[in-house]
Amino acid sequence: MADRYELRLPALKIVQGSKEIYCFAVDGKKLHDFTAVSRIRRDGQKRLRGYQRPEVLSHIRSIRRYLESEGAMLPNALVLAFDERVRFEPAVRAGDVPYSIPGELIIPIDESLADEDKPAWLVDGQQRSAAIRDADVDEFPIAAVGFIAAGQEEQRSQFILVNTTKPLPKGLVYELLPETTGQLPRSYARRQLAARIMVLLNMGDGPFSGRISSPTSPTGNIKDNSVLKMLEHSIYEGALYQYRNATDGTGDEERMLAHLLAFWTPVASIFREAWEKPPKESRLTHGVGIQAMGFVMDRLTADVPFDKVNWDDVRAKLRGLEEHVAWTSGTWTFADGEERNWNGLQNTSNDVRLLSSYLRALVRR
Repeated sequence: MADRYELRLPALKIVQGSKEIYCFAVDGKKLHDFTAVSRIRRDGQKRLRGYQRPEVLSHIRSIRRYLESEGAMLPNALVLAFDERVRFEPAVRAGDVPYSIPGELIIPIDESLADEDKPAWLVDGQQRSAAIRDADVDEFPIAAVGFIAAGQEEQRSQFILVNTTKPLPKGLVYELLPETTGQLPRSYARRQLAARIMVLLNMGDGPFSGRISSPTSPTGNIKDNSVLKMLEHSIYEGALYQYRNATDGTGDEERMLAHLLAFWTPVASIFREAWEKPPKESRLTHGVGIQAMGFVMDRLTADVPFDKVNWDDVRAKLRGLEEHVAWTSGTWTFADGEERNWNGLQNTSNDVRLLSSYLRALVRR
């Protein structure tokens, strides 16, 4: 029969404004009795679940070897997100510092629970906890900091904030952003709406369906950052701006998506051969092409709601580009006489500007 009991750990509650965190020590070997790693994935309804990156086995082995050596020490605290089953009981005698309160952190443990039902999730320290779990040592006490989270949205927010100074994979951040709440760094907050629209493009029907590379869409071959740049520019300065609420940063996502699909569906159809190829074989699905065609969309449809756009005229303008583009072969011949091989354009600001100016001039004729 599985054991059920309460783990009581001496802890210090620290009050930070309206938030409370708990500092404590625990045997790292017991950590997985009540803590789960929530790896990012999508369920059958394509809803985002989890937020962690996969374990890096080579890193874990390196930490494990160190832990098994003489004098090993892990001074950095792990960060845990608790649910409301975890509680804090203050000591009878209050301390002299009002924001620092000693007491006990009480964690319920049920050995029969599946990982997703455990009362704590690991926000930071995945590799270290896995190394301690696998290390050939009887125990290894570690420092930890915990907080009680309202749900996975708050956990994702804390995960991003904790990792802003570390080399967190950008693709992971971009996929987490749409379903993250709380204060975020300005650079991430600005991209949050664009990231949400990108996920809708990738998860729904249409030319981008499954094509955008992300942690939950690893077979995609269009770079997420290229799509994000295209969307971000359009939301703040282009055709999608009309659907944005400048006061709170939200937007009419349904109309944004409809506008995008109405433009990119004929793009994918008219330039079918180029659209079906990966970026190495096509400058249309390459970052330079995605961004440049985004500028074309902005040129042709800015300030006009998608249901008022003359899409027949847009399609005619796109067909007019056919004889002037070199997505998969041939040579680009620009207005100033400069020539480039079809794959000579790179995903740089100068080349994006060059191709965008060229294409926008053509559709303006």
